[in-house]
Amino acid sequence: MAERGCPLEAVPLPAEVRESLAELELELSEGDITQKGYEKKRAKLLARCVPLIQDVHTEAVQAALAKYKERKMPMPSKRRSVLTHASVEAYTPPDLHSAPPDVTTGLVQHQHAYCERPQLASVRGVPRGCRGSVLETAGGVPVNSRVSSKIQQLLNTLKRPKRPPLKEFFVDDFEELLEVQQPDPNQPKPEGSQMAVLRGEPLAEGSWPPSLLAALQQWGTTQPKAPCLTALDTAGKAVYTLTYGKLWSRSLKLAYTLLNKLTNKNEPLLKPGDRVALVFPNSDPVMFMVAFYGCLLAELVPVPIEVPLTRKDAGSQQVGFLLGSCGVSLALTTDACQKGLPKAQTGEVVTFKGWPPLTWLVIDGKHLTKPPKDWHPAMQDAGPGTAYIEYKTSKEGSTVGVAVSHASLLAQCQALTQACGYSEAETLTNVLDFKRDAGLWHGVLTSILKRIHVVSIPYALMKANPLSWIQKVCVYKAQAALVKSRDMHWSLLAQRGQRDVSLSSLRLLIVADGANPWSISSCDAFLNVFQARGLRPEVICPCASSPEALTVAIRRPPDLGGPPPRRAVLSMSGLSHGVIRVDAEEKLSVLTVQDVGQVMPGANVCVVKVEGTPHLCKTDEVGEICVDSSATATAYYGLLGITKNVFETVPVTAGGAPVSDRPFTRTGLLGFIGPDDLVFVVGKLDGLMVVGFRRHNADDVVATALAVEPMKFVYRGRIAVFSVTVLHDDRIVLVAEQRPDASEEDSFQWMSRVLQAIDSIHQVGVYCLALVPANTLPKAPLGGIHVSETKQRFLEGMLHPCNVLMCPHTCVTNLPKPRQKQPEVGPASMIVGNLVAGKRIAQASGRELSHLEDSEQARKFLFLPDVLQWRAHTTPEHPLFLLLNAKGTVTSTATCVQLHKKAERVAAALMEKARLSAGAHVALVYPPGVDLIAAFYGCLYCGCVPVTVRPPHPQNLATTLPTVKMIVEVSKSACVLTTQAIMRLLRSKEAAATVDARTWPAILDTDDIPKKKVASIFRPPSPDVLAYLDFSVSTTGILAGVKMSHAATSALCRSIKLQCELYPSRQIAICLDPYCGLGFALWCLCSVYSGHQSVLVPPPELETNVSLWLWAVSQYKARVTFCSYSVMEMCARGLGAQTAALRMKGVNLSCVRTCMVVAEERPRIALTQSFSKLFRDLGLPARSVSTTFGCRVNVAICLQGTAGPDPTTVYVDMRALRHDRVRLVERGSPHSLPLTESGKILPGVKVIIAHTETRGPLGDSHLGEIWVSSPHNATGYYTVYGEEGLHADHFSARLSFGDTQTVWARTGFLGFLRRTELTDASGERHDALYVVGSLDETLELRGMRYHPIDIETSVIRAHRSIAECAVFTWTNLLVVVVELDGLEQDALDLVALVTNVVLEEHHLVVGVVVIVDPGVIPINSRGEKQRMHLRDGFLADQLDPIYVAYNM
Repeated sequence: MAERGCPLEAVPLPAEVRESLAELELELSEGDITQKGYEKKRAKLLARCVPLIQDVHTEAVQAALAKYKERKMPMPSKRRSVLTHASVEAYTPPDLHSAPPDVTTGLVQHQHAYCERPQLASVRGVPRGCRGSVLETAGGVPVNSRVSSKIQQLLNTLKRPKRPPLKEFFVDDFEELLEVQQPDPNQPKPEGSQMAVLRGEPLAEGSWPPSLLAALQQWGTTQPKAPCLTALDTAGKAVYTLTYGKLWSRSLKLAYTLLNKLTNKNEPLLKPGDRVALVFPNSDPVMFMVAFYGCLLAELVPVPIEVPLTRKDAGSQQVGFLLGSCGVSLALTTDACQKGLPKAQTGEVVTFKGWPPLTWLVIDGKHLTKPPKDWHPAMQDAGPGTAYIEYKTSKEGSTVGVAVSHASLLAQCQALTQACGYSEAETLTNVLDFKRDAGLWHGVLTSILKRIHVVSIPYALMKANPLSWIQKVCVYKAQAALVKSRDMHWSLLAQRGQRDVSLSSLRLLIVADGANPWSISSCDAFLNVFQARGLRPEVICPCASSPEALTVAIRRPPDLGGPPPRRAVLSMSGLSHGVIRVDAEEKLSVLTVQDVGQVMPGANVCVVKVEGTPHLCKTDEVGEICVDSSATATAYYGLLGITKNVFETVPVTAGGAPVSDRPFTRTGLLGFIGPDDLVFVVGKLDGLMVVGFRRHNADDVVATALAVEPMKFVYRGRIAVFSVTVLHDDRIVLVAEQRPDASEEDSFQWMSRVLQAIDSIHQVGVYCLALVPANTLPKAPLGGIHVSETKQRFLEGMLHPCNVLMCPHTCVTNLPKPRQKQPEVGPASMIVGNLVAGKRIAQASGRELSHLEDSEQARKFLFLPDVLQWRAHTTPEHPLFLLLNAKGTVTSTATCVQLHKKAERVAAALMEKARLSAGAHVALVYPPGVDLIAAFYGCLYCGCVPVTVRPPHPQNLATTLPTVKMIVEVSKSACVLTTQAIMRLLRSKEAAATVDARTWPAILDTDDIPKKKVASIFRPPSPDVLAYLDFSVSTTGILAGVKMSHAATSALCRSIKLQCELYPSRQIAICLDPYCGLGFALWCLCSVYSGHQSVLVPPPELETNVSLWLWAVSQYKARVTFCSYSVMEMCARGLGAQTAALRMKGVNLSCVRTCMVVAEERPRIALTQSFSKLFRDLGLPARSVSTTFGCRVNVAICLQGTAGPDPTTVYVDMRALRHDRVRLVERGSPHSLPLTESGKILPGVKVIIAHTETRGPLGDSHLGEIWVSSPHNATGYYTVYGEEGLHADHFSARLSFGDTQTVWARTGFLGFLRRTELTDASGERHDALYVVGSLDETLELRGMRYHPIDIETSVIRAHRSIAECAVFTWTNLLVVVVELDGLEQDALDLVALVTNVVLEEHHLVVGVVVIVDPGVIPINSRGEKQRMHLRDGFLADQLDPIYVAYNM
């Protein structure tokens, strides 16, 4: 990558400036000056002559940047501390006097192995359906917080007018997203005539030797003293000169040893045609050359590869694939190199990752055997057999072997000799890698034909002394030199007033990468400086080559009949459409290229279209250059399919006629044929990025980036540009190594300027710009960057950048059109009987209650206090409750009579001590246990209304205490019942910091209340009297209390009893929180109603003993058990690997008939399935795990129960869901989402699916809001801030047409009903209810409805370090918060992966990516994420994130 024209050296500097620069260089290399001081002084020196030394491209970039007004882009924010959690005290407690307080701050103390997360959401009294007001004020968050201002900046950036977007790729034709490509009608089109095949000069007939080996034998025997190869050490001293005689004799020795001395079970190890790996360092050309010719003499096929230094070298695995596919089993190397290879404990060389097992042979002289006098190698004439295999790394990173036949090898050497005019005994200085490409073709192969003396300059010497090659040309009076533009550039930077250097001996300076569009500036600058030292302009000979076609074209000096050199100034915009337009006016976006000379002798060349059928291009069109010649490679070894595509292309005319009867080889070079039949190359197929309909070249983009503020913030040669496919199009990614002294702000400024420059010059957006620390990008063998490996790391999230800027908003212009809502069919649509729009109405109900049990018993059991007294009277010693602690010990029990007596005591205390009258509200603040149940019935006994409240967390008072206070206030509780310990906590100093102790109502502890009876137990006047209040915080952060009457309470218990077949003889195990919803009902109500025994396992106890719940289920042989998702997850994570140990302890779950997860959300299939699989070994029946569904308006709508068909699973199309449609698909089809039914509808419950806007009934398998009608619906909200309209809307809704009489309650959940093939207990066909998600939680983006859980699931899959994820929207931006379970320095890897996956799978652009520590995303007791609360914490800047990336 370092070969780009340096913006600084295009014009020679005045002599005195050059001298001063040279002195500075010297000071820096001696360590007399710091890098910073050097740069300062150098900048000063250059400032004087800056007008002189800007090259065209840098000027263009600077001009382009000047056109932009500096747009303010929000800087990403990075945490300075290393994992320091700001303490809870650092946050100002919420102001309790304003309207509903924001209760938590998303912070957490790590005190258990499991992350104890904030247990309650931010509580907002904002009703469903009126969310707008919250958005404007950020839910009580001051809008001028730091985060908000950054988001404002981001919005301003996004508001700038975009270029007319590329036409959308997709139109959503209701079902399928189709690709519709429409190119711009005004784009330039080629207008020239069709090109003709260009024929090179014929290959001279002459006295060529019959093969390369014959030439070697001739020189080795007739001119044994002639120098063949001189090797230098890193100081530039000649360490060894190999003569032609030595090369011949040593190659013979090696050939003899290989053929005769290597055996495997008395069979020779190798036979002619076998492949052998050559593993030699870049500093040892002598041994390499001996090995190469030794193999040829032995009729073996050498496969030169790089020396693997570690087991994890960039691309090393791919090299292993190459060796395996070539069937290599032997590797030749030197003694020194073998010693340096990593060894296993046996002392053998390790087997590298992905490599076949190899035998290593050291070929230093002492290890070889001299052949007997009468032994001669079989030297055949050059034929079609493979001579050697050169490796090539493709754009995707796969390594293939390019096979070159003996005939091609000889033809290539002859063509090069003729084109370069090599004559006998010339000297060639070679700076390139001698193992492949031009370095091999000129420096090891062609040199033999004319007995050339090659001076090989190792890469390490070039790094130490970039002038070394020029000095060697001078010392050896070399006639030819082989370099890359990088070497010319380096020598410019290092020429320290070396007046004695003369380049007058050179007649040929071959620039091997002259085809790189940016080599021209290096050539010009080099000529400017060295023309004064004898360098003649016509000596510079750029050439073009490719692994498949070998040398394609090379510029000839005039004495060899070459035409004068030319250059073309081409419009970048034209090139991006594949058209050649010479551009004189528009100075900003042009590309200047030089010719790479004429076609090779004996070759025919044409240019064909890059895509599709290889039609010949027009004369003004850019295409892929193809060559037909006897000197090209013949195949990709062992890969027939791609060989045919590349080596056997048949170009055709516009009419479809083949242009030749011989196949052509594709070169992978993009270019055109210019005047004088000169070849021009404008890029490589490997660097081609097609964005929209336009082509861009990676090298061009790199050059633009370098011209922004060259060398100040990043290293020149350490930039990689590649494209990744996201959402059906290439996206450009630029990765650079940042200098260690560049500050965060500077780097960010540089990044935003690079974006603007590329946007202006190439008219293309960069998708991602990443800076990584110095020296961390994978290196190619001889410097430069291993681009495919860099791309691989980027895609795998292994790049570890220190700065990232993503710009999906500007580059992704092919998103599907936002959805326009269609006007729905109104009430006038045909509704016939129970059909709507031709479908069965989606309505279902549980079993009829009247059929199931006598109404007498139902009447008798109408009031729970009556039931408890009756049980205490008839079965006093029957145990109702057992409470377990973490050790599995029973800490308290309650029989019917014990519970009754405890309740009486509480009632007496309430009446006498607290002087409460019937109807007063009482807050019960208890840990999970029997005391809570007794206090509840105590309240009912004296006519008070109980409100259960989760006690505050002692380690997290600032977060949890305000919620307790708020529920007490909102429920208008006249008294707080609690334990002594909690009472002390509420009145403690720590608590006073959050809530003033004087503001609590009367607090009564029930630990030591005297044994008293109540005179009379309160009997409610009617069943509709309020029994208790159920308060809960929804996931959207709204605190809602619902009223439960005595009638609803007993109806709820009755339905659960019938569904789960609960009788006094049954035992069930409950591991749930007892504070609200179904958890409260199961814990406090059902046992008293049905008389079964409940084994109570408080979830907090699982933090010290994860297996407690499963142990209890097994110990008490519970047929029915209930848990929450958080409990299930804890067991799956904590016990997954311990099933064998549990079995040893006697845990056996075969007794379980049904294990139900209590939840108010879409069933989490992945978790329930993995739980079933994990504990199958303990006897857990596969069918037993199921889920329940309830919500605020009705806490139990569905429960699997013990009878009825198993829950069914369907797969729906996720894209259709976004459009509020249900489309059933097959399992495993793309975009499919599994949904499982949420248990069976309870007896007495009716469910219908209603349209969310028109409120009309919907048909079977249509998505709408689930409405419910049942005797145990709650009777209404208890003051959500006096929202009367809301009460009517949620609890007494009626359909807009059809059955308009029934009163329904709206659940606020989206779902659908589907009639299945199964039959239920009554013999009817079974209707399954599928819950899709909460309506309040959905995100309305681009006119579509997204469920956060779907986006989060995709994100969690994106990288193994993402532990948890939550998404929310803020001012129409999608914000993704991910918890990083890994090292902080890996945090930035996640930004691109998260953005990619959301774009690919959901067609959404992520606005902000926030990376936080594990445990920051707040989760409530039911295991649900509190996303709104998280949003408030983010906007108030309270998350202490590791990194926040604002995507442009």
